[in-house]
Amino acid sequence: MPETEEKKTKPQSFLSGVLQEAVSGSVLVPLLAILTAMILGGVVIAMAGGNPFAAYLGLAEGAFGSAKAWSETAVWATPYIFAGLAVALAFKGGLFNIGAEGQLALGAVVSAWIGYALPDILGISLPPVIHVLLAVGIGMLTGAFWAAIPGWLKAYTGGHEVINTIMMNYIALNMTSFLLNGPMKDPSPTNVIARTPLIAESARMPVLFEGYRVHWGFVLALVIAFLTWWLLQKTTLGFEIRTVGANPDAAKYAGINVKRIIILTMALSGMLAGMAGTVEVTALNYRHELGFSVGYGFDAIAIALLGKTHPLGVVLASILFAAMRNGATRMQFLTQIPVDVISVIQALILLFVAADAIVRYIYRIRAPEEHLTLTRGWGG
Repeated sequence: MPETEEKKTKPQSFLSGVLQEAVSGSVLVPLLAILTAMILGGVVIAMAGGNPFAAYLGLAEGAFGSAKAWSETAVWATPYIFAGLAVALAFKGGLFNIGAEGQLALGAVVSAWIGYALPDILGISLPPVIHVLLAVGIGMLTGAFWAAIPGWLKAYTGGHEVINTIMMNYIALNMTSFLLNGPMKDPSPTNVIARTPLIAESARMPVLFEGYRVHWGFVLALVIAFLTWWLLQKTTLGFEIRTVGANPDAAKYAGINVKRIIILTMALSGMLAGMAGTVEVTALNYRHELGFSVGYGFDAIAIALLGKTHPLGVVLASILFAAMRNGATRMQFLTQIPVDVISVIQALILLFVAADAIVRYIYRIRAPEEHLTLTRGWGG
């Protein structure tokens, strides 16, 4: 084989792949989408009678202005990274997992149950490492199982995963509500909130730095992001996932078991969403509480789109969304601008990323020849 062809077929390294995407414009467009959204957000702030420069300065100060601010931003980013990776992985397989919110909730509630009930059931105190691994691992498997159901329905009946995952969100969230208000509710006489008892000390992840809330779950999220990239770019399974996502008919002709890959892709996606819930329980809240997720699973869709479904892009987009969430309170304190303006800016970012033709037209950027297939047609 000629040397030039060998270079073309050689797998990309992590850094070279990112640089190539930056040059091609797939990184530039999201950055310009963020810039455009911030400019329009500034207009909204000005129309509300505020000072856009002071507002954004307060936002940056609240997100990155101190060690505590950095810590809180990392805490917010952790579930965003896991949930964003879940949606991005499904996108790579041509699937649209809108069920991350339900998978996250079930992963969290099962993880909490393992955390507080398992020692009593077994009648022994579990070693910390074993207990944490059980709590996280079983929570992950719960999310994987819940996502595999719409994957199976997609593979064998043609039922579209968008509808099925939306409906399973309702089942999961209402099931969680029943458990937290009933069998799993904290029996303490002073408790009036729908939440579980505190998990055992042995089921808790330690914090990274004493005096700050940032925990080892953030490091785990970064490791999982790298492993997700490695899975997709360096393994046979990742190649099969990307091939099925690009063209299932060609994948089937090439000998790939398309039905198996669809189910496995959804299961892996649900596993990542479940991890978002388990880490919040074992590393931050030490219990599961109704409504704790504040829409992580739905924000994950915007994060995956903003990150162009690349694991590194998902990490950066997660940090951006976390910074906006964390800095919003400081912005409101300094400028009296409602925190709801952050939701407006996030919506504008999603709008410009999803409709990237607008950004390309404004900044005169040539459209790429290849387009990413996020999800296929109904029953396809």
